[in-house]
Amino acid sequence: MNPIKRILLLSFFVLTVFGLRAQISADLDTLMVQKERIPLRLAETGRNISVIEKEELMQMAFTSLDDLLQYIPGIEVQSRNAFGAQGDITMRGATFSQVLVLVDGMRLNDPLTAHFNSYIPVAPAEIARIEVLRGAAAAMYGADAVGGVINIITKSFDASYQQQNEISGAVNFGENRLVNAQQGFAIKKGNSFFSGGFSVNQSDGQLVEEQVLDNTTLEAYRNYFDIKTLGFSFAQQFDAGWSLQARLGYDDRDFSARYFYTSSPSDKSVEQTQSWWNQLRLAKVGQNSSTDINLVYKNNTDQFVFSPDFASTNTHVTQLWNLNVNHLRKISDAFSLKTGFQLDSRAIESNDRGNHDDIHAGVYAMGVYQPDLRWNMTGSLRLDYDENYDLEFTPQVNISYVLPGVTFRASAGRSIRAANYTERFVSFNLVDLTPGRNLGNPDLMAERSWSEELGVDVQLTEQWKLRSTGFLRQSDNLIDYVETNANEIPNNQNLQDGANYFFARNISEVSTRGFELESWYRQSLGEDNWLIWSLGYTYLNTSNAEGIVSNYISSHARHLINTNLSFKYKSWEGALNGLYKQRNPRSAAPINADLAGEYMVWNTRVAYRLTPELALNVMVHNLFNIAYADILGARMPNRWIMAGVKFDL
Repeated sequence: MNPIKRILLLSFFVLTVFGLRAQISADLDTLMVQKERIPLRLAETGRNISVIEKEELMQMAFTSLDDLLQYIPGIEVQSRNAFGAQGDITMRGATFSQVLVLVDGMRLNDPLTAHFNSYIPVAPAEIARIEVLRGAAAAMYGADAVGGVINIITKSFDASYQQQNEISGAVNFGENRLVNAQQGFAIKKGNSFFSGGFSVNQSDGQLVEEQVLDNTTLEAYRNYFDIKTLGFSFAQQFDAGWSLQARLGYDDRDFSARYFYTSSPSDKSVEQTQSWWNQLRLAKVGQNSSTDINLVYKNNTDQFVFSPDFASTNTHVTQLWNLNVNHLRKISDAFSLKTGFQLDSRAIESNDRGNHDDIHAGVYAMGVYQPDLRWNMTGSLRLDYDENYDLEFTPQVNISYVLPGVTFRASAGRSIRAANYTERFVSFNLVDLTPGRNLGNPDLMAERSWSEELGVDVQLTEQWKLRSTGFLRQSDNLIDYVETNANEIPNNQNLQDGANYFFARNISEVSTRGFELESWYRQSLGEDNWLIWSLGYTYLNTSNAEGIVSNYISSHARHLINTNLSFKYKSWEGALNGLYKQRNPRSAAPINADLAGEYMVWNTRVAYRLTPELALNVMVHNLFNIAYADILGARMPNRWIMAGVKFDL
């Protein structure tokens, strides 16, 4: 038997034995989630939602947030390099543009390109928890919430966070002059709370050797990266239920982007981005009602150089303002209602995409009806206006029926998404565009989808829960890049005659169906000792009526397995993270690149505590030294060993 399969089977057997002997550690369904606009227990939402707490997050073998997310069941991250240089987040077969990322409940999705949605301006040490909702949620959060929503909740914005004072972090050094470091702090003084942190991932990168193809030399290069994230937040409680929270985040990236976006032999891309995130919340909580006002300003600067061999520098400055006001009222013991509105202003200044600005507005109402302890019914209605699609109406209904140890749930809803600035205008202003490049289409229509799902959750023991979900999605006018000859492209004055480009198009009648199976297990091993294990399997099938072969719509894994095993026992702690993907193989002859039909990769971390405050730490990425890629041409690193110290004060 394959040794990797043996590890999986052994993990399953060990945890089964523990489950039969379990002592109560935590009820996996008692957590209140903010993912729904009205806070509900997991079983009451009618949705497949996971909550990953800070203690579990900090034990995993990860070096960046997108690295961490890919080990949560149901999430696929299509990385272009390790250590968080860039990764496309997908869920339930949705493209990376159809997953909504929130920071403390406010949308992060970048109006320039969804490739930047993983540039989350939060250091890992600042996180209180991560909430993951699988499936459509546009009726609650607006456009882009098609395949799912990920909400990163920081300590200052989490009312339940009880930590008084702490300083924690880790510093690791590794091959290729790698520096991996993160640190965070939290201070509570009276009614004031301060929190902050930073993370650094920096390396010369591994060497990708020179290749000679058909008299064309592909030069050797290093997939270097220099990534820094810094954040600071503040919370103040006042009398009469008033509170004020604020956070400032900064993210800076400089990395090799060769073959990140194209399969052109001319591609020698490098990229630099800087992003500022400023967030303010004023809230009032009463006995039967609450109101919160949220304001976000995001500024992103991007400089992309396709090749130093010719003039190819693209610069973009993107600005996003987002105002969100919500009001919750408990009408009776059985019925609660939440209403709100959202106003967005987006603008871009770009030498290759041009200068553009857009306005978006939305209003919503969400009601929860709980006639008894078993039935929970949630309905949401939302009306959005956007200059790209005028008025759109998105309804959603969720139902759950809770029995001792078993929860049945069902959900159905509509979603929308408009093209971002890259899909509409990329390369539009460039002269004599080289073949194989992406090209925007200003005439793109908005995407529209209907999603349905049925699921059942079974509590096998106090510690062990299984979830299964079947889902369908019917989509119209999905946006993707399709290889198209220049002679078939309108406004082709900047293209080479007869050459092929990846032209943004609407693809009609795309159907996605799938199935999710998840196992969540938490086991106490005595005082301050524990074991946590998650295992997720996702099956997906996507087809379109036209049979068009596009770039991103069919790039998701057909079979996806994510698993994470973490533990703490006496002086030892550690984690083993595993990932398996089976997808459509692809190849790009011009750069001699192949995308294998399947791969399995493992990361691990082991630490030994010298004192309660200080531990020696060793991490290994790509433990079995697998050659693989998530994006055609963008080779992922080989085995990477790092070691250092971990501290908690």
